[in-house]
Amino acid sequence: MTYSGEVTPGGPPAVRELDRLTITKVSVGPMDNNAYLLRCTDTGEQVLIDAANEAPRLLELIGDAGLDAVVTTHQHMDHWVGLEEVVAKTGARALVHADDADGLPIEAQTLTDGDVVPVGDCALEVIHLRGHTPGSIALLYRDPAGVAHLFTGDSLFPGGAGRTTDPDAFTQLMGDLEGKVFDRLPDDTWFYPGHGNDSTLGAERPHLGEWRARGW
Repeated sequence: MTYSGEVTPGGPPAVRELDRLTITKVSVGPMDNNAYLLRCTDTGEQVLIDAANEAPRLLELIGDAGLDAVVTTHQHMDHWVGLEEVVAKTGARALVHADDADGLPIEAQTLTDGDVVPVGDCALEVIHLRGHTPGSIALLYRDPAGVAHLFTGDSLFPGGAGRTTDPDAFTQLMGDLEGKVFDRLPDDTWFYPGHGNDSTLGAERPHLGEWRARGW
């Protein structure tokens, strides 16, 4: 089946097979959070982005292949309800940006802008996007086939930037999104948000001025 990125709470995962990486997207918990399991096709190593909820379901998805790491995109509770159990059952490393580490329920190794998180022979680049929280991050995978894939947490959604609590935080987030994401990556970049459906940068780029004008 063609990957669309559409998942529903309690529904089946959506699986995308790239040349070297398999992306499995699933919706978990009462806030319809997206969790993403990435598997290197060459080595079988796996990394989970946001152990948001329903730890038993995530563990079933992980299966016997084990888990190398869980990356939490930001400190908001709905993105880490399942973290402690997943880490305890798999022995995976917990990773989070240094500025959000205090918000997690367990101790985690800290990340900073430009760090690389390995997924077997593949690599995710950490992009620090300040504003939704101080330590919000996106994770960039550059597919050798040419298309970039970006996991944006709650910093970027179809239709707008992530929620912020004041005008300064919004300005900061928009500045980071424009400078670190839209100015760097092409229109065919596919992005995977923390809730809801996926989109491409090309679909959202024409609306950046509108987002700035409305303030959200």
